[in-house]
Amino acid sequence: MQNSALPGVYETTKKDGSIYYRASFTYEGKHISLGSFSQKEQAHQAYLDAKELMQNTAITLDTVTLAEKNAFTLSLEKQICLLNLRDNHIYFSTPMYVRNKYFYYFLPSGDRLTFDMDDLFFYASHKIMQRKGHLFVADYGMQLNIVNRYGIKNYGVLGRDYRFRNGDPFDFRYENIEILNAYHGVTPLLSKGKGKYKAQIHLKGNFVIGTYDTSLEAAIAYNKAIDIVRKNGITKNFTQNETEGIAPSVYAKLYSEIRIPEKIQNYRAE
Repeated sequence: MQNSALPGVYETTKKDGSIYYRASFTYEGKHISLGSFSQKEQAHQAYLDAKELMQNTAITLDTVTLAEKNAFTLSLEKQICLLNLRDNHIYFSTPMYVRNKYFYYFLPSGDRLTFDMDDLFFYASHKIMQRKGHLFVADYGMQLNIVNRYGIKNYGVLGRDYRFRNGDPFDFRYENIEILNAYHGVTPLLSKGKGKYKAQIHLKGNFVIGTYDTSLEAAIAYNKAIDIVRKNGITKNFTQNETEGIAPSVYAKLYSEIRIPEKIQNYRAE
């Protein structure tokens, strides 16, 4: 890599021999990469943008995120990183901006997530990805849905399995999340004003296991149905419900009393 004639711009070469340009600058002794560009003029403009962001306090989080057209060459993610460094004197490689008791995380789509400070260093080292309305992070080589951190089951349904108390689906502060149903294979029902829960298992179609007065009973019924179909040779990767907080003897009693429909007991792999 060699320095070009333009400040903050470095010329480098890809594996195929083509040339591209990297931009970077130093702030308070910290060397910060600003990204890669196909043209050296773009890389230089990114360098100038970074200097402007760090020096001009009239540029704020609102002016870069609420503007209909952002005039900077720098990506919005990098602008957030730099503004947080300027205003809060800490640099994160992920697009986060720290407030007093919480912080924002900005997605490439422009959506802004809110988190408690307890999650700050987790998201500082885990970039959030967005796919079909779901939010994921890469962790130990796997993609993990972030809702799991908040007690929400994978692909939980908003309004049925959980809700946001203030109505903001991007506010992941712990006090804002209310879990309505934490169990797999369980669906809350309303019948004559009385809350009930339906347990069902998917075996090339949904099979209803039964309806129960509590979500715990429905969760145990689902677990028992899983045990039965596994013994019958079904190898599907079911997720067992965790039932923390109840004594093993209580679990065993409920498990033994629950009756599983014959069509599930007799189900065999084809």
